[in-house]
Amino acid sequence: MTDDRSRWMVLLYEDERAWAAAGPQEQQAYLEQHDTYERRAAEHGVTILSSDALQPVASATTLRPGDGRPATEGPFAETAEQLGGFYLVEAATQGDVVAHARLLPSSYTVEVRPVAVL
Repeated sequence: MTDDRSRWMVLLYEDERAWAAAGPQEQQAYLEQHDTYERRAAEHGVTILSSDALQPVASATTLRPGDGRPATEGPFAETAEQLGGFYLVEAATQGDVVAHARLLPSSYTVEVRPVAVL
């Protein structure tokens, strides 16, 4: 990473039941939008460093605060949307990342967050 570029997490949230209920054509349309997002990264000054989808929240284990860090099955909070995937990107500005993230499926809630350098 160069000094004039920062890393950003692009977090993708959606009700995971929407994917499960989508037919093959709708799922293909989602995947094509991800392909477009990846192909057009350079146009927005974005470099994709890593990306992946996550397994459903039912497969998660959450460590709670407290003595012994009790573990529970599933996500931390019951919400309508779940974190379903991410892109780790590099870009000069958050505005570049946000402009590029507009190419992702519009059904997602997309969170763009700077990565802290520790």
